[in-house]
Amino acid sequence: QVQLVESGGGSVESGGSLRLSCAASGSTYRYYCMGWFRQSPGKEREGVAVIDNQGSTTYADSVLGRFTISQDNAKNTLYLQMNSLKPEDTAIYYCRVTGAWHNGCVYFFRYEEGGYWGQGTQVTVSS
Repeated sequence: QVQLVESGGGSVESGGSLRLSCAASGSTYRYYCMGWFRQSPGKEREGVAVIDNQGSTTYADSVLGRFTISQDNAKNTLYLQMNSLKPEDTAIYYCRVTGAWHNGCVYFFRYEEGGYWGQGTQVTVSS
């Protein structure tokens, strides 16, 4: 059992920055992949970024070069630094942790079943 609590969301103007945090507690030793999804009204939930326990990262093309995912093992916290924000980034952002698939975190975005999810934090970017 893992509990995930997101924080750091808010409202910013286009071009601004936010840093999201996801504090994890519980049996985190079981989990290999940690990442972020987002969902906007009327759109499907989509993967944003994922990091494995060796620090390897994968980003959605839409955020590549603007967002950075990282984790602090000592604090048991996952982060998403979001720079150069665009109105299209407006969404509820969700933290998620899973175990590894046979080839690491390659299916983290594709398969949303399994693992644990946070409650989400709202990010709003105005034009």
